Amino acid sequence: MNEAINIAAKLASFDDLWHQRLIAELNGQHVKLVKLQGTFVWHHHDDEDELFMVISGRLLMEFRDHQVWLEPGELIVVPRGVEHRPHADEVTSIMLFEPAATVATGNVADEHPPEPIERI
Repeated sequence: MNEAINIAAKLASFDDLWHQRLIAELNGQHVKLVKLQGTFVWHHHDDEDELFMVISGRLLMEFRDHQVWLEPGELIVVPRGVEHRPHADEVTSIMLFEPAATVATGNVADEHPPEPIERI
């Protein structure tokens, strides 16, 4: 579309938690925004790597053998097959970059049916 995407304005357009919003697509990849607070489910993705970038707040990415705290402006790539669980004590806004086919709950999708991704 060749237009600037204002991330702050996109984030200001919603308040609900854990509902991903699509803001851009490129080369079969989705760029999404999501606000979260609390703890997500343990899961992994068999075929997709995921990139999580903190925009505001603070994100704890838990792995079975360690954990990583992320501050605004920091990102982490979770490789395919690695079990992980995002957690945030406060409302935290993150940007996700992942293949379009990625289901948020990965291998536990049957327990948590995916919601349709809304484009904003």
